[in-house]
This record gives sequence, structure tokens and C-alpha cells, in this order.
Amino acid sequence: MTTPMLDGTLLAAVDLGSNSFRLEVGRYASGHIERVQYFKEMVRQGAGLDEAGNLSVESMQRGWDCLARFAERLKGFPPAQVRAVATQTLREAKNRDIFIQQANQILGYPISVISGPEEARLIYQGAAHSLPPSDERRLVVDIGGRSTELILGQRFLTERVASYPVGSVAWSLRYFPNGEFTKASLRTAHIAAQAVMEEAALHFAPNSWDMAYGTSGTANAIADVLAAHGGEPDVVRREQLYWLCEQLLAAGNAANIRLEGLKEERRAVIGGGVTALCAIFDLLQIDELRIASGALRQGLLRDMVQHEEYSDIRNRTISTLMERYQVDGAQAARVQRTAAILFEQARRYTGVTDPVKLKSPMLDWASQLHEMGCLISHNDYHHHGAYVLSHSDVPGFTQTELSHLAALVLAQRGKLRKVEGFLQNPEFALELLCLRLATVLCHARRNPELEQLNLRDKPEKWSLKALAGWSEQFPQSAYLLGEEVLAWQKTPYVFQFKQAGSILAK
Repeated sequence: MTTPMLDGTLLAAVDLGSNSFRLEVGRYASGHIERVQYFKEMVRQGAGLDEAGNLSVESMQRGWDCLARFAERLKGFPPAQVRAVATQTLREAKNRDIFIQQANQILGYPISVISGPEEARLIYQGAAHSLPPSDERRLVVDIGGRSTELILGQRFLTERVASYPVGSVAWSLRYFPNGEFTKASLRTAHIAAQAVMEEAALHFAPNSWDMAYGTSGTANAIADVLAAHGGEPDVVRREQLYWLCEQLLAAGNAANIRLEGLKEERRAVIGGGVTALCAIFDLLQIDELRIASGALRQGLLRDMVQHEEYSDIRNRTISTLMERYQVDGAQAARVQRTAAILFEQARRYTGVTDPVKLKSPMLDWASQLHEMGCLISHNDYHHHGAYVLSHSDVPGFTQTELSHLAALVLAQRGKLRKVEGFLQNPEFALELLCLRLATVLCHARRNPELEQLNLRDKPEKWSLKALAGWSEQFPQSAYLLGEEVLAWQKTPYVFQFKQAGSILAK
């Protein structure tokens, strides 16, 4: 059960998109989020990816400069009230770690690269909360700079999500590199988008939804142009979309476009956005697309709001993974409880009293999933479990969090050098120690006698103390703990196993 958010709490969402970087500040009030401030900068980072998949120095610098301005506005915000995410461009960029490391320092808050399906889930949350309550089945279409997300849902629950590498920036660069529009280039861009998203015709068929909604920059930009030329505000219709294609063809080049309602910043990418949306209209037989004001940023803000009646979506995801991979629930609960108790003991020893800091959700989740790979292999289950987590797109988790979970599952047994980079983080190291100790103490698949054990935490040095006679009572566990002492000797950390009156291993 989580503590309800207090009215007046300020929340901030940072969206590092392929075309624009955005910052939205909202105030929570009686279950709703009211916009306080909104900032947007056309960074065009997606245009800075070279053929090798690396971001140019210039595009990274544009991003860093923008984040420095965002950081000034966010100064003083508690970390729990800021969420920053990056999408398709940084999913693709091979040198993204260079950008992210510097960006984290500049912004002052961690930036998570989220998967396409996770982006889609958040987009739907933002869209659904901006629409009137309804039982209608909704299709939400979000065309970004380098990816397109499609989501089916009802009320606030998503039923199906998909992400495709089609976007206004990517398609404009690929099919209209000099801004030129010809019948051949428009047709090629249209066909290519349909080819990439072809499976959407099966998964998002017209009989699976009642109303289609568009969100974010491309859909909004097209709707604005159509409204300025006599169309209904916030609506895009099929015949109007084809009319817009004809206007692009008549202009011949993006530089020559003279359309009322088209912002200058959208001129260079309008061709890619229009052809992508045309492809979706044709594939899914959409006749009318209505605009929803909420999207990724609003979804991020909603995700930070914790109500007593709602559990963390990540907990539901973990339960789904446990069921899918036939995890032994009793053993998972046993290891989770043991690891949590050891973690709390270690934290209390350092003087921590904050209930939040005495727990580690990542450790809880890793404990629940530590045997998920057993469905594939009983000998190398830790490798298989880690692989599945590393390559999964699951609701609620960022790629950074999944990498963290995968590293814990991978290193729950065996040598520690395979997660050497993660061990530089003392928080991760303590989580891993507690998980490894929990699997040792629960090796017989029985509840261990934790009343006789206590884990103490000192800087880069841990000691597990047992009451006198514990080792004689549990000789196999004592032997495994001795092996654990040896395993940590090849790391920057020291782990000791002590019994009252003696040190059994050091």
C-alpha cells in the first residue's frame, strides 16, 4: 500500500524525443494533474545519427545545451518528483552512453532509455487521461521523429502495444533528403511505411477499436494545417490527408510550402509525417482520427502519481513473468523475504531509519525472478533468466532497470567478474550480496533460521554474524557461505562470515 500523493505536489516530466526535447511541470490536485509550465526545444537529435548509428558531436551538444536550460527550471525538485526518459534515437544510438552520462550530470536527474512498448504504454496513459470517460475501445496513434507507437486500450488499461521504426524525421531524411516532393518519392515513402508496419493490419484491425486518436507533434501539426484550411479542429479525415499530400506535391519542395497553420519548425519533417500517417490510415482503414491532448509527458506524470488503490505496474509485470516462466512461487517468496531482511539489517547498521531506504524494490523483483530461467535450463538458469530480462519489452520498466535486474539475476551465483561494471555501484553490490546470501540460506528450499543471523554493513566491508552453534546446526549452509567469502575476495569489497566467538571464514 502506497502513501497518497498530497495536493499541491509539483511533478516534472522530461521527454528526450528524436525531434524535440520537452519539459512539462504539473501540479497534482485531487486526482488530477494541472499544467504549470511547458517548455519545448527543437533539438533534432534524430537527424544527428550517422550511417554507423552514432550521434554526431553537434547533435549531442544541442541536447546537452537544452538540458542545461531544463536543469535551471528543475532546480530544487526532489528526485522522486522528476522523471526523464529518452526514446527511439537514443534506443538506436550506439554511442548513447556517452550522451547519457553527460546528460545525467547536466540535468541533475537520471535519464532512462525506455523501450518502444513502454513508450507506447505511457503514451496511452497520457492520452486516456486527457479524454472524457468512456467505455469505447480506443486506438491511439503516435508518430514521433523516429518511431511510431500504436496502442489498443479501453479506459486506462492497455490491451496491445506496438512500436515501429517509422517517424517524421527518419522518413524525411530517407525519402526527401533535399526536401523535394515527387510522385515517386511520396509513393515510395508511403509503401515503405506500410511495409514496415504491415503486421499492424492484423493486430490493430478495424473491428478491434471504436475510435482512433492521434497524439504528439505529427498528428497535431497535420490537424492544425487542416483546421486552418476549413477542416474541423482537432480532426484528421482521410480525404483531407490526401489533399495535404497533393499540396506537398504541388509545392515540389519543403522550402516552397505555403500552408497556413504549418509552423516553420515542422516544415522540414512534414513530408515524412504525412506519408507515415497516410500509410497508417490505409493499413488500418481509418476514416477519421481525433486528436488527444495527452501523450508521453502526461503519461510520465500520471505514472508518478501513486494512489492507495493502485499497485505499481511493475509488480504486476513481475507476477506475469513469474507465471509465464513457471517460477516456483514458494521459493521465490522465501528468497525475497530472506534477501529483504538481510538488506534491512545492513542498512540499519549504517544508521538508516527511513522506511523507504530500508527496502530495495530491485532486490525484491530480482529475488522473485531469480529462477525464471529454470524453465529453459536447470544448470544455467541464471544465464537464461538474465538473457530474457535483457531482451524483454515489459510494461513499467525502463531499459536501465531491466539491465539492473538482469545483472542481479546473472550474478546470483558463480563468479562476480561478469558484472564488474555494476559492482562500481555500492547500492547494487549490497543488493547482489543479499540476493546471493538469500539463495545460499534457502538452498534446501526451507525457511532459514534468520533469528540467528545478522548482516552488518561498513564501507566496502560486510560481515554476516551467526549465533554460537549455527554452523554445526547448518553445516551445508556454512560451507556455502565460506565459498561466498572467497567469491568476494576478487572484488573491491570484503565479506566475512563470523560465528559468535570465532571467524569461520574471512
